[in-house]
Amino acid sequence: MHAPRRLFCTALLGLAAGFATFPALAADPQAGTQYLVLPSVQPTDTGKKVEVIEFFAYYCPHCYALEPKLAEWVKKQGDNIVFKRVHVSRDANVLPQQKLFFTLEALGLVEQYHNKVFNAMHVEHNRLNRDEMVLEWVEKNGIDKNKFTDTYRGFGIAGKLRRTDAMMDAYQIDSWPMIAIDGKYLTSPYVANKDAVAPLSEGQQQINALQVMDHLVAKARAEKK
Repeated sequence: MHAPRRLFCTALLGLAAGFATFPALAADPQAGTQYLVLPSVQPTDTGKKVEVIEFFAYYCPHCYALEPKLAEWVKKQGDNIVFKRVHVSRDANVLPQQKLFFTLEALGLVEQYHNKVFNAMHVEHNRLNRDEMVLEWVEKNGIDKNKFTDTYRGFGIAGKLRRTDAMMDAYQIDSWPMIAIDGKYLTSPYVANKDAVAPLSEGQQQINALQVMDHLVAKARAEKK
């Protein structure tokens, strides 16, 4: 199940590289074209606010490329949404990165270190694909190593990993980054642009996806009333 996800991430980079920017999407995104509708609505716990979940992976170059624009988008949404991240499963090489994210989350350190992990992988070329590499990085970055290690190896993180696998099945996540809106809708830079008549730069794909996300948040809010 995991291999197609890895291949997809590589294929998207090849598709997007080297092309000029093209005009943005039309103002009325369509189901099945710019976004997908989940066959079963997934439960949310965000009350009247719209839940937005990013399924991502630290190793994924497209997740890294999307992060700055996504962070700006989340900030602009303000109290309209509750934003969450889920680090996807893939294989043994990705497991330490997944555990790193969930440990940072458990310790309340994601906002402080999220971009630093991305930079470690994509700028410093630290693969972070073994436990000892993660723990070395943690110590180097001034995180309490003993506290981190206890959490990293604890039952809570093991539970998070199981929960992630169940969520990926329920949300039908087979590529990333993928954005889930209020347990009903999915979109991404790939999904929002898969029917484009001309190749788009990765930056334009991101902009178009964020416009689709605006539409879906407004749609989900209206459906809550």
